[in-house]
Amino acid sequence: MSRPSPGARPSPNIWNHPATYETENRAVDPDGALEAAMRARADWSARVVLDVGCGTGFHLPRFAADAASVTGVEPHPDLVALARRRTRSSTTVTVLQGTAQALPVPDASVDVVHARWAYFFGPGCEPGLAELDRVVRRGGTAFVIDNDPTRSTFGGWFRRGYPEVDPDVVERFWSRHGWTRTPVDIRWSFGSRADLEAVVRIELPGPVAEQALAGHDGTEVDYAINLWSKDF
Repeated sequence: MSRPSPGARPSPNIWNHPATYETENRAVDPDGALEAAMRARADWSARVVLDVGCGTGFHLPRFAADAASVTGVEPHPDLVALARRRTRSSTTVTVLQGTAQALPVPDASVDVVHARWAYFFGPGCEPGLAELDRVVRRGGTAFVIDNDPTRSTFGGWFRRGYPEVDPDVVERFWSRHGWTRTPVDIRWSFGSRADLEAVVRIELPGPVAEQALAGHDGTEVDYAINLWSKDF
């Protein structure tokens, strides 16, 4: 039986519920606000892209549409297999098993790094940051996307579900390490209420999920995120 890479941080949502997480990926940011914010900061056209914690590879084809090449790195072997299957027809995408703190790519080989809700959660991710220093070449940019618990409907849910995450501590951490915060407003837009409910239940602890669902109607949720970026 294959096992996750040593040192991997288990992800309770995609590791245990990949099909539901796929539903979530399809619902996130239908207006493309996050991609627009990223491209305004550093376009990846004709450049080398690294997707850290790529999961099932949902974002790889999007990057591959205009990047020179794309490498996805994922510690969970089952998800690696799904990502490889998703991108098997592409000649510019490679998917490797590995972790953020031991990236399986050469020194100074990457122009743009994308890490979305994967590993880089503030204090404790210093080994991964050191790897970015190693693999991103001069003139490159790294992006880390994370939740903003201080605002939006989902931000309020997240704050109740994970009170141990102190947004002030997280912001000080990134600022101290030379990263810049760009707040971005996105939304979830689901095709059905059942899909929304399934996703909320993998993203939040049970009682918090049920409380959130009981107080929210419809199939859309406003969602605030932080786009952290650093130039190298």
